[in-house]
Amino acid sequence: MWCSDWGGESHGSFLDFDFENYKDHYKVLELNSEATDDEIRSNFIRLALKWHPDKLKEEDSATSRFQEINEAYQVLSDPFTRQEYDKRRMRRVYEHNMELFDRYKELIFTCNGLGMKNFLW
Repeated sequence: MWCSDWGGESHGSFLDFDFENYKDHYKVLELNSEATDDEIRSNFIRLALKWHPDKLKEEDSATSRFQEINEAYQVLSDPFTRQEYDKRRMRRVYEHNMELFDRYKELIFTCNGLGMKNFLW
């Protein structure tokens, strides 16, 4: 994938993606990333009925949970939006992995015997 695949000005870019407030829409709908359209729709209906604010009037969290479920369905039900979301999601995973690699690279290389700076014996 190249940078041009990530979206232009009209669709946003990775630089505009808010990594701090990232929501995993697949987790919200209790799905894996290979879910079909029918699975997305059926999980949305099941969760929307379960968390509908009119059904759970005494719970304050029901409204916010219902909004999260609705937002996740709006993103994952549209093929173009889902594709863009998946690209951003993979970029987030890559960034996270690179951050971990940078933090622990000396340990990784030492354990593999490729970059030992200090000998223990």
